[in-house]
Amino acid sequence: MILTHESDLDGLLSGLLLVRLARGLFGSEVTLQAWNYQGWRNRQMTERVAWVSDFTFEPRLDRPDWLIVDHHQFETRPAQARLVHDPSRSAACLAYGLCREAGLNSPVLDRLVHLNNIADLWWNQDSEFDLATDYAGLVKQYGFWTLHRLIGGDPERLLDHPLLEVMAVRRRVENPIGYAWCERHVEPVASEVGVVHTSVGDANLIVHQLLDRRATPYPVLVTLFPKANRTVVASLRSLHGEALRVASRLQGGGHPNAAGATLPRSVTDVESAVEYLRECLSPNDPEYDPLRVTGELRL
Repeated sequence: MILTHESDLDGLLSGLLLVRLARGLFGSEVTLQAWNYQGWRNRQMTERVAWVSDFTFEPRLDRPDWLIVDHHQFETRPAQARLVHDPSRSAACLAYGLCREAGLNSPVLDRLVHLNNIADLWWNQDSEFDLATDYAGLVKQYGFWTLHRLIGGDPERLLDHPLLEVMAVRRRVENPIGYAWCERHVEPVASEVGVVHTSVGDANLIVHQLLDRRATPYPVLVTLFPKANRTVVASLRSLHGEALRVASRLQGGGHPNAAGATLPRSVTDVESAVEYLRECLSPNDPEYDPLRVTGELRL
């Protein structure tokens, strides 16, 4: 079994690369599963052999014949599992290193992994940052399994995919409109946390612009994404490591400045999600003022 993160390009690409590696080493197709953070926390680890990518190493993964490929921060060193870890590289880059050792590299995969590194590690000074975020946006826009089906599980088919034209147009046209909207629609849920109500555009890019320009007083900004199954995903961003700490309080995880959490099933829309965040993040916060808003918030 290969287990990966469902919510971003790094999870998709690292999972597909591990499938490619298993095929090359063993000549067989291995099942790929993709999980969000909440489902992952509740999952029972019953497999005798498993490869895990883009999830933080933790003691319950420390099992014989398990391989964990990841770049998140962790506290416990493995005693039984094999861990491939480097916080300076994406999970896909680490998985691709294993593919290269097995002679499964190609110029197309070199290119894809490089672009994924730029987006996932947020190298926003790189000359190809916009293009890289267009690739990363494919998973956000179309979903893990929809994109998986479109490319037939073949990662090379992602390179220069026609849907990138859609992402580029959306970035150029929608992002400035979306930024202007979001700047005026930030709602506080704790003294240091604001929910950004989105309209159009790449929410991650817009939120980073809000943080970079200090357009709000909140060091942690949250965007909310209702899913088709009536669950709500919270995406958290910061500049100085606060996002992961807040996500942990929501039973989520991720990176210090880019984290996420799937909210409980009782939370089915944005309005109830905002109330849930308030209850979780500001019940005993003396500095929290629910009337403090940014700009001219209108809901």
